[in-house]
Amino acid sequence: MPFRDVLLAVLVVAIWGFNFVVIKIGVADVPPLLLTGLRFLFAAVPAVFFVKRPACAWHWVVTFGLVLGVVKFGLLFTAMKLGMPAGLSSLVLQMQAFFTMALAFLLLGERPLGVQIVGAAIAAIGVGVIASTRSGGGAALGPFLMVLAAAACWGLANIVTKKAGRVDMLGFVVWASLVAPLPLFALSWTIEGPAAIGAALAHPSWTAIGAVAYLAWPTTVLGFGVWSWLMSRHATATVAPFSLLVPVFGMTSAWAVLGEPVGGLEAIGAGLVIAGLVVNVFGPRLAPGRA
Repeated sequence: MPFRDVLLAVLVVAIWGFNFVVIKIGVADVPPLLLTGLRFLFAAVPAVFFVKRPACAWHWVVTFGLVLGVVKFGLLFTAMKLGMPAGLSSLVLQMQAFFTMALAFLLLGERPLGVQIVGAAIAAIGVGVIASTRSGGGAALGPFLMVLAAAACWGLANIVTKKAGRVDMLGFVVWASLVAPLPLFALSWTIEGPAAIGAALAHPSWTAIGAVAYLAWPTTVLGFGVWSWLMSRHATATVAPFSLLVPVFGMTSAWAVLGEPVGGLEAIGAGLVIAGLVVNVFGPRLAPGRA
């Protein structure tokens, strides 16, 4: 992999890691469901006029938009509004890798390797350690469980992309982004209320405008565009491990920008989750016979 492409991969995961800080800042000024809807509205428009439609059945595009855009990100943004730290959110969300593995087994009949099950078990212990630090009250545990549910939705969205077949992921994400705004705006109107929506839209702060712009364009359009380009030029096994750096950038930027501390038990749990991810990604290459 050329050094230029390595830098591009690191740039993308840095953008995705810092994304969690931007979400935390954004939900301080904009109701979370409204912010999620705006993110996907501006990710889709005007990009849909320049990005080719994905070559797959439309029901997969719609399902992906609902599962990932409405449910997954709706849960994530709301959880962070309710107090889930940005850094831990970036870490817990990576449990999607194991939800994907479990759902692929249940829905597609793909049997995981023994070493992948070991990796999942290590990560699950880490999540349990982190959960134990947040079990002192419902307000602390609730947002944590919402992010875990968001990770499960991400896993389901990954299964949807598998069912859609070999498609251009940038086009798939951009066109699926068209699906999310209207349901999210309807949910925002129902749950967050017209007064909160009006207040956020009538006098938007520069912070809110910057958050929407960052979430829509660098995070979604640029990030997926560059990532798809890298995946098309190099083997998946070469590019995919870079995603392990997302929680590293997420937790580091949350500490540097937001001053989020990581307690002793949380650090141990985070280390176990990352270790589980490493085993899951690299373990199959080392397993005898890879079967």
